[in-house]
Amino acid sequence: MLDAMRRTLSLAVPLVLVAGIAAPATAATSTTGRLTVVARNLDNPRGVAIDRAGTVYVAEAGLGGDDVCIPGTFGTNLCYGSTGAITAVRHGWQKRVVTGLPSLRSTGGGFSVYGAHDLAFDRQGKLLVAMGYSTDPVSRDLLGAAGATMGTILRVEGKRRWSVVGDLSAFEGQNNPDGVIPESQPYAVVADGRDVYALDAAANDVLKIDRRGAVTAEHVWPQEQVPAPPEWGLPPGSTTPIQFVPVTITRGPDGALYIGQLTGHPFPNGGARVWRLVPGQEPTIFATGFTNIIDIAFDKRGRLVVLEIAKNGLSSGDSTGALIRVERDGSHRELASTGLDSPMSFAIASDGSFYIANKGLGIGELVRLSTRD
Repeated sequence: MLDAMRRTLSLAVPLVLVAGIAAPATAATSTTGRLTVVARNLDNPRGVAIDRAGTVYVAEAGLGGDDVCIPGTFGTNLCYGSTGAITAVRHGWQKRVVTGLPSLRSTGGGFSVYGAHDLAFDRQGKLLVAMGYSTDPVSRDLLGAAGATMGTILRVEGKRRWSVVGDLSAFEGQNNPDGVIPESQPYAVVADGRDVYALDAAANDVLKIDRRGAVTAEHVWPQEQVPAPPEWGLPPGSTTPIQFVPVTITRGPDGALYIGQLTGHPFPNGGARVWRLVPGQEPTIFATGFTNIIDIAFDKRGRLVVLEIAKNGLSSGDSTGALIRVERDGSHRELASTGLDSPMSFAIASDGSFYIANKGLGIGELVRLSTRD
């Protein structure tokens, strides 16, 4: 997805919470816990979810393959293989409980594998999977039946069985709501009763999927102008267009949807925001001052926690991430950074510990972070 990212690079809250978070905040550097590796040898680990029994599930985007290749968006090819998986982790036990998921490997560099990107549980307790894609929807037919579920939201029915909940790639191909080049990259999903909401990172929209599988656009973020980086050597005051690139969605303690943006190129430090969306209304900015958000969640005290894939920006060449909690007064507290290398997702356990998919751009791991509060 980072190929796409680098190009696009694409209900009332309690008063005390709103007053504190809406304003820009500064980040503290205190780390309150340490990382422990609890699962290894994960193929491009992405989304993390925890069930009611405490089992942790990790989406593995896979390694792609060489079965068939299709044109990518940036002059590279995307090569298919059924190498994606979902791994379950509990009490030191690690096992792939779903295998054979579709996976695409880019022949270019960067964020070069697309597949199982996010996990969520539906109202029946079944896993939903956001399946990445990262190119023009018209090319998907070239993958044949095996790749038909790329660019969709799936419901897991068994170890090698799944069904399509909604087809985000087809919606993008038919509608292209943001008006940029047609490109689909499903990256996040959350259940809301009988409906499902999903994000298409390349299409810059949040989509609603009803129980019949119909897909509609809930909101589309347009491009905006930001100052051009000084190193570009452009005249003072020059600007450049930037895409929103939504990559994470969660249900807040107030019942609203919260959406985090990666931001597009040139990835301005401090330019990523968290938005609050009540379906049927315009979204509003909820929290600011982040760099390249990749995941968000709320802890049991209702505090927003944000994961940055690269705390110094994706253009910095530094893959160090950061897990940050937004305090009631709006200040940012860094919970962890050292040891986080291109982290991709996290989930919060019932005891308050964090499970983080780490080293997500290759053979990665799942780490546990325990904090004092």
